[in-house]
Amino acid sequence: MNRRNFLKSIGLGASALAMPRFVFGGERPTSKPNIIFILIDDMGWSDVGFMGSRYYETPNIDKLASEGMVFNSAYTCGPNCAPTRASLMSGQYTPRHGVITVNNSDRGPAHLRKLIPIPTRTKLTTDVVTIAEALKPAGYVSASMGKWHLGDDPELGPIGQGFDVNVGGYQAGHPKSYFSPYKNPELGDGPKGEYLTDRLTDEALKFIEANKDRPFFLYLPHYAVHTPLQAKKDMIEKYKRKAGSNGQSNPTYASMIESTDQGVGRMMAKLDELGLANKTVVVFYSDNGGVGGYSELGIKGSEITSNAPLRGGKGMLYEGGVRVPMLVRWPGVVKPGTTCETPIISVDFYPTLLEVAGASRPASQALDGESMVPLLKGAGGVGRDAIFWHFPAYLQGNEGTWRTTPAGAVRKGNWKLLEFFEDGRLELYNLAEDIGERNNLSKKMPDKTRKLHELLKLWRKSVGARVPTELNPEYDPNAGLETKKKKTKNKR
Repeated sequence: MNRRNFLKSIGLGASALAMPRFVFGGERPTSKPNIIFILIDDMGWSDVGFMGSRYYETPNIDKLASEGMVFNSAYTCGPNCAPTRASLMSGQYTPRHGVITVNNSDRGPAHLRKLIPIPTRTKLTTDVVTIAEALKPAGYVSASMGKWHLGDDPELGPIGQGFDVNVGGYQAGHPKSYFSPYKNPELGDGPKGEYLTDRLTDEALKFIEANKDRPFFLYLPHYAVHTPLQAKKDMIEKYKRKAGSNGQSNPTYASMIESTDQGVGRMMAKLDELGLANKTVVVFYSDNGGVGGYSELGIKGSEITSNAPLRGGKGMLYEGGVRVPMLVRWPGVVKPGTTCETPIISVDFYPTLLEVAGASRPASQALDGESMVPLLKGAGGVGRDAIFWHFPAYLQGNEGTWRTTPAGAVRKGNWKLLEFFEDGRLELYNLAEDIGERNNLSKKMPDKTRKLHELLKLWRKSVGARVPTELNPEYDPNAGLETKKKKTKNKR
């Protein structure tokens, strides 16, 4: 269904289509809270104070966590950036919208890829009713400020996909520079040396101020803390003088986190100043795990942070790649200082925000998630048994290593099963006893393994997930070995 037909299907005709993008002023409906969704890029599960970091300094985010509910088992739909963003916007698992990875699915050396992976989309198509489009009939003005990564305006960027305001969002997955000039077609340059994270916060404050008298949805997907690693010099010097902790010791990365934290503090102060804090739901979340945890798995790659005690990092379906920090503050609804252990995943935000806003679900679009509102109210759970992942693509490390080969996974209760499509290998973990996924129980518990595998296969069938089976004719794991031996001999 296209956008115009969707509006008609929910009772909005030509007059609604002709409405201006901004309608400021008017009485605030007390039943419609504002929504601020802060999405951090590549922030690991352990990269904030409220999740145990002792090196990174996040006092404002930690305060926000103390005022709301922390989700200890929050997951993303993909182990890298684009899939999670597409799932947030659509409320759908990756096989439905087709954005399964970043750029292309056949990354890494061709001679080491045993299978032909499933092709990926790199843009979210216009037939998807985005969360911004679904909130608009409920009276919300919306803004996307930061990384979009799902296409370019006028058609496939934030404006084309239903947002009223776009600041800095286009197809790029990372900034050319964190300092002005930014070379960003959707963001005018500021004074030379202006810091991107600060600028996006400035723009967010302007939007909040301009829309203080009507319900708003502010989607703030920071480019931070994705590479390139660039931060303010004085802050970097501060962390150079600080001892690392639990594998976290990168001063530049720590500085990027602190700048992000400062921005969160400024936004919360603005809500207090305008008397909006008690009328605003705030979500803090990351799009995938942190960049680290590779060396212990024999993967050659950049180690920026540590996701310990989780296994692995960005680009993997192990916990370090898909388990992320998350909190929700909703004054008057969420009891401050509470935690939730129920597993939630990216597709759950769409139905949750619709319920928060009192908005209708799109009639023709399947939503795969469950509303978290009962969890937030402490009045129930979610109506499902399991959550799923599908990543039929390759992600390379360095020097012929893989962060992942094509794979899928399911978590049901405390049990998690991974399936690797190249060789059919199954791995089973009890996350309650083994959060680091060190003890593969698949051979010891064949019945549990079989049942979870059947569940995973049934889910794939239900969402139309394609599994790669075609062999790659270029596959030759021995190719290049002679050259490598010669180089080694010459070095000696």
